Amino acid sequence: MPQTLKPEYIFETSWEVCNMVGGIYTVLSTRAATLQETHPDKLIFIGPDVWIDKLCPYFEEIPGLYEDWKTFTDKEYKLKIRVGRWNIPGKPIAVLVDFIPLMVQKNDIYSKVWEQTGVNSIAANGDYDESSMFGYSTGMIIESYYRFFKLNSENQVVAHFNEWMTTFGAFYIKNRLPEVGTVFTTHATSIGRSIAGNHKPLYDYLNEYNGDQMSYELNMVSKHSTEKIAAHLVDCFTTVSEITGIECEQLLDKKPDVITPNGWEDGFIPKGKEFTSKRNDARSSLRKVAETLLGYELSENALFVSTAGRYEYKNKGIDTFLESLKILTQNTNLKKEVVVFIMVPAWIKGSRIDLASALNHPENKLQSWNRFTTHELHDYYTDNVMSAIHWFHFTNIQSQPVKIIFVPSYLNGEDGIFNKSYYDLLVGMDLTVFPSYYEPWGYTPLESIAFSVPTITTDLSGFGQWVSHNLHEIEQGVGVIHRSDYNGYLVAEHIAEMINKFASFDAEEVKAVRKKAAVIAEKALWKHFIHYYDKAYGIALSNKNKRTKKVA
Repeated sequence: MPQTLKPEYIFETSWEVCNMVGGIYTVLSTRAATLQETHPDKLIFIGPDVWIDKLCPYFEEIPGLYEDWKTFTDKEYKLKIRVGRWNIPGKPIAVLVDFIPLMVQKNDIYSKVWEQTGVNSIAANGDYDESSMFGYSTGMIIESYYRFFKLNSENQVVAHFNEWMTTFGAFYIKNRLPEVGTVFTTHATSIGRSIAGNHKPLYDYLNEYNGDQMSYELNMVSKHSTEKIAAHLVDCFTTVSEITGIECEQLLDKKPDVITPNGWEDGFIPKGKEFTSKRNDARSSLRKVAETLLGYELSENALFVSTAGRYEYKNKGIDTFLESLKILTQNTNLKKEVVVFIMVPAWIKGSRIDLASALNHPENKLQSWNRFTTHELHDYYTDNVMSAIHWFHFTNIQSQPVKIIFVPSYLNGEDGIFNKSYYDLLVGMDLTVFPSYYEPWGYTPLESIAFSVPTITTDLSGFGQWVSHNLHEIEQGVGVIHRSDYNGYLVAEHIAEMINKFASFDAEEVKAVRKKAAVIAEKALWKHFIHYYDKAYGIALSNKNKRTKKVA
């Protein structure tokens, strides 16, 4: 069996490098430490410099680092870059690029890429322009580095592009720097997410969908075009789960060369006494906010349950979760009071001044009709979560067994109410629920069990499929529920059953379930999953060598 080729240099780019906006940030930032160990300072991340007029909390610029190369890039490529370290475990080199100067050239660039690849940018709208120009600039930066440091075919180099936003970088490299192997990872197909988000049945009819046709119907022509062509043109095409691999095969007409599941690093998980301290602190904060908002004391053994993620009401299964809570309220055998925290960023004005005041001055009781949200929404009447709360007749009165608290703010430690990060609150939960309908991987349930918090998810998430080979019930640490296009109510019933079952566990049973959850999480550490990326890099380099008629 031929030996897998290994890269000497790895360039990786994403819109989420030093820019925390979604799950890809977690993928890259946790994987970096493992790759930095094997490729010290030859692992270089490239991200968008969206922080020009403000301080980036994730990036430490280092004056003098690669100063000559920065000058070369400015002079030869007319691009301003900042070079430093990404403030994550491993502290890899990060390059932030100001891609805005390319915007005046976008029509010429679109025309050039059309001629070279056939990507249809005529129908572009929304965020397509900025993303494409950023992607193109990453290709220019990789070429600039390659030329300045006089790399050649003896240096095995891989350029890894994540999501459709960076595909123009892959096109640039394929055209201008063919001696570099290219990898493209789609974490979710743009057209698949759009089909699901537009309430069309994705799974039962997947074999009947034509990606190109649906892109016209859903006004996704350009995004779909660049993603599909990139999947076919790069040296190695990957995605993060088997379920998304099937989606790619049908909608992009390309089967992934390798599945690269998402892992995690455990460096951010507190240990021993620190874990216990953080858990107690989190529970104290959750209880204090809940009791202040609700206006009464919670029972001592109240069960804290949460969900979190992007505000994709259907795709993330928020609708199904809320329906399950209504079913749960009708269960007369429920052993504990259940307090649910829906931690989903929404359109807010800011933190609630009256709630913040009551938290700081407990003698001033909260006087408000709003016993549901921790922050002020711009529009309470059209918000999906608030509409469901009222539709299902949740009142948050003390006699109601299930209370719902909507936390519609990013939990970055400065939200004005909790002033803690999401992780610093997650550690205090008893149980989490993520009943996703469309979820290529699913970091939120994995993060949950990493903190020893048992979770409920579905087999329509990549993580749910990965874990469901051996697990199904909540007493095993992860409850996986079968979900399809049309069984939403059955899923809601099953969630309610699992929560009710978990609420009946005694302290020793809960301890055992929490331990099982942590054991499952350990199996998803990057040290177990990184070999999938080694395989992807090897495929890219092997195909590059064939392309350039080099002998491996």
